[in-house]
Amino acid sequence: MTETMVADASAATVAVEWDADQAVTQLYSAHYRPLVRLATLLVRDFATAEEVVQDAFVAMHGAWRRLRDPNKALSYLRQSVVNRARSVLRHRAVVEKHIPKALPDAPSAEHGAMGELERASVIEALRSLPTRQREAIVLRYYGDLSEAQIAETMGISRGAVKSHTARGVAALRSVLEQST
Repeated sequence: MTETMVADASAATVAVEWDADQAVTQLYSAHYRPLVRLATLLVRDFATAEEVVQDAFVAMHGAWRRLRDPNKALSYLRQSVVNRARSVLRHRAVVEKHIPKALPDAPSAEHGAMGELERASVIEALRSLPTRQREAIVLRYYGDLSEAQIAETMGISRGAVKSHTARGVAALRSVLEQST
């Protein structure tokens, strides 16, 4: 950095000219990596951190003549990096807040059609069963009743429930295997 100072009669000093290109180049070569590490810790993204730091250097170069104390340029850069990182985080928060909600995964129409066909096949096969077998299967697998509850509901013994259920399942299996 070059500094030209002019002293007047009252012993006050005034900064006349600063070479922005040379100063920013020196600061860049000495402090770029630590500033990127700082920004990375703040924004949690290396590419965005590099952009933040580069933007801070560009802004400092543009504002070099307005910088009152060139010895505080590094402090200015750090503050600029922190402020720009905050801006990035605020922007992310707004974007995330307004992202449309993704629709829940839904099965395809084909899946629904296949399920409907399978249900229709099972219902058709159930209709072909004798009444007692159909009742025992429906109460057991659709009504989720125990053998004792089915026996009480149908007015038959538990052994008869087991027999009707076993025969009905075998008949359903046979009918459904033939249809596929």
